[in-house]
Amino acid sequence: MSVLTPPEIILRPVISEKSIDESSRGKYTFAVHDRANKIQIKAAIEALYKKENVTVVAVNVLTTKAKEKRRGNRRGQTVGHTTPWRKAIVTLAPGQKIEFFEGV
Repeated sequence: MSVLTPPEIILRPVISEKSIDESSRGKYTFAVHDRANKIQIKAAIEALYKKENVTVVAVNVLTTKAKEKRRGNRRGQTVGHTTPWRKAIVTLAPGQKIEFFEGV
């Protein structure tokens, strides 16, 4: 297994109504690589946001499963699946924040 760099571990921030609401409490949600563990995710967040000098207190990881999607068209119904993906909810130390989420 190759070593993952921080940009490979943290794919993108998750922008949703719930994640924006949680960001006010110091919890930020990111889509992460499916083979990254909590220790790697913590190190990657601290490395990517070292300008803001963030300290990660906790990392919770969950995998969303693929869901079946049906779509109708002229020739009948087609069935497909969404892509399974992994997300991490990162809790920062009290009083700290990531500026990226503040403008959304």
